[in-house]
Amino acid sequence: MSCLLTLSAHVLSAHAQCSCPAHSQIQLVQSGGSRGLRVSSGLSFSAAQVFTECELFPEEFSLVATFKLQPLRQKRNEWVLSLLEGGPEGGPEGRLLLGLRVSRDQLHFLYQQQGTGRRRRVTFREVSLDDARWHTLSLAVTGHYFTLTVDCGPPLEISQSRPFPSTLTTRGAHFYVGRGAPRRGLFSGLLRQLVLLPGSDASLRLCPSSEPSVSVLSVPTALKGPVQMQGEAYPYEAEVQVTGGPTPVCTSLEQGQLWFNTALKALSLCDGNLWSPLLHSKQRLDYVENYQDLYTNSETFDVEVFTIPNEGLFLATANRDSRSGSGIYKWILGSFQKYQNISTHEARAWKHFTISAKHYLVVANSAALQPERSALYRWSPARRRFVQHQSIETHLALDWEAFHIHNHSFLVVANHRRAQDSDHNIYSVIYRWNPLTKRLEVFQKLRTVGAYDWEFFSVQQHHFLVVANTFDGRTTSVSSTIFIWSQGHFQHFQDILTQGAVDWEAFSFEGRYFLAVANSQRVSDRGPSDYSINSTVYELNPLTLTFQRFQDILTHSAVDWEFFTVGDERFLVVGNSHDGSSYSLNSVIYRWQGYEGFVPVHILPTLGCRDWEHFSTTDGSFLVYSSATSTLSKVFRLKTY
Repeated sequence: MSCLLTLSAHVLSAHAQCSCPAHSQIQLVQSGGSRGLRVSSGLSFSAAQVFTECELFPEEFSLVATFKLQPLRQKRNEWVLSLLEGGPEGGPEGRLLLGLRVSRDQLHFLYQQQGTGRRRRVTFREVSLDDARWHTLSLAVTGHYFTLTVDCGPPLEISQSRPFPSTLTTRGAHFYVGRGAPRRGLFSGLLRQLVLLPGSDASLRLCPSSEPSVSVLSVPTALKGPVQMQGEAYPYEAEVQVTGGPTPVCTSLEQGQLWFNTALKALSLCDGNLWSPLLHSKQRLDYVENYQDLYTNSETFDVEVFTIPNEGLFLATANRDSRSGSGIYKWILGSFQKYQNISTHEARAWKHFTISAKHYLVVANSAALQPERSALYRWSPARRRFVQHQSIETHLALDWEAFHIHNHSFLVVANHRRAQDSDHNIYSVIYRWNPLTKRLEVFQKLRTVGAYDWEFFSVQQHHFLVVANTFDGRTTSVSSTIFIWSQGHFQHFQDILTQGAVDWEAFSFEGRYFLAVANSQRVSDRGPSDYSINSTVYELNPLTLTFQRFQDILTHSAVDWEFFTVGDERFLVVGNSHDGSSYSLNSVIYRWQGYEGFVPVHILPTLGCRDWEHFSTTDGSFLVYSSATSTLSKVFRLKTY
């Protein structure tokens, strides 16, 4: 018996024979790098076109579907496929013989029970298929067992008291794609693949796959190659990306798509490689407003904002208290909401990075435990959580920096001092990723002095690392060092005298390259500490190839600089943390004004400010700061005109 239903062989041919206009039935839509069909009112064809040698539905079969569906309302059901008695040629549609439908976080398979005529339903719960992402599912039916595999993940099996019927006749029946009963449960998403395979578990043919969400068993030709616009075949709709955050992917698959960035009010066109600007509304910063009070597990030393494609925007907080750990927050409906908690030990910093499209977070633990260790976490797409990947020996780690050079991935840790002897003159370590073992391995050790922060930057073909050296055991007046990549490792490039340096910020514009240092305090064994001192912006001199003092800015135990842009304007915000008597101070936003350098334009009251991060979403452009003296951090929105 040969009974094979494929979307390419039957649905498209049925569409071609339909007497109604083509555009009323099917639209070809490109979304997220893959093409699918939008079926506006459902398509139908006789079961006799499929079951040419028999009229009985197979007892054992797999149903494979690839689709993309937006989130559904509660109690909303949408049909992927149904088999109904009767149909267009044989009169009104009758009872449902078999069907597959989707509801919020659930998948339902329905069929007529043998001998009784009663409808039975098999429901797979907590299966999120309506999340605006492509998914490929394989439903295998064998006797009493119904097994669902989604995106080549772990199979879900349900056992029924009665087996699937062996005498389900398809005589006079019709298949309907994208709907169930007339005008009910129309499928609003995109269909890419629909295959009925008798006598086999199709997941064995689909998996493993490099792209499990769009695994291919039988995809119509029209959905594979370049779009053909000849004749009345398939109206083609280029998806318009509308975002306010990270730049969408632009490849040959997205060529011709438009991207509208709501935050920047800019319209761009994908040329197959880059987004080319078409229209751009130049924005200017008007004022800053308090947007969200973010309560954290404990005092927060650092925040890291990052995006995971198809998942969203996240924020990681490095929290002081080891008992409550550190938090991961997700941007949901316009604000950060708690998403995951991770065990940390007096965390001082997080760093997000990617290797081969996989996402990682590394934490700098500063607790004086034996052994002293920090941890690397990997994003698990299956669990949609970060899971520990590797433990790394560190010494009161205060910062991590990630970077790539010549197809190699590196991490460097700022080891502040050894716990056993309180020695600040120790090595900080550069690790290189081993793609075979998928582990970080020691690559190079660099002598540092109470290291607090690392910053990686590039100037044309040259690559640099600069360390913020803070304290040598006696004084904070120590040199911080710039290293240059040469002959396969980092070598000394330049020393800059700093005063308790705790942060470097590298930025460039108009062919000019800058470094801003946050000097926290002037401390020595010969007098009182001074917190109100200059922090300095340095500029690279292209003639001497050294960084030279460009501008001094009075700060109050500065702990962080953050460079950001709004339209064509450039800004620096400094985190002022302490003036010797109070932690309640004003942090300041400075705007670039050419010959004048950076001038103060906005005053932001902060409490124990420790870190600033700038980010953008469809809701606008934002700044978030962490408090090292309170469990309350804040998110500010940048209002523009």
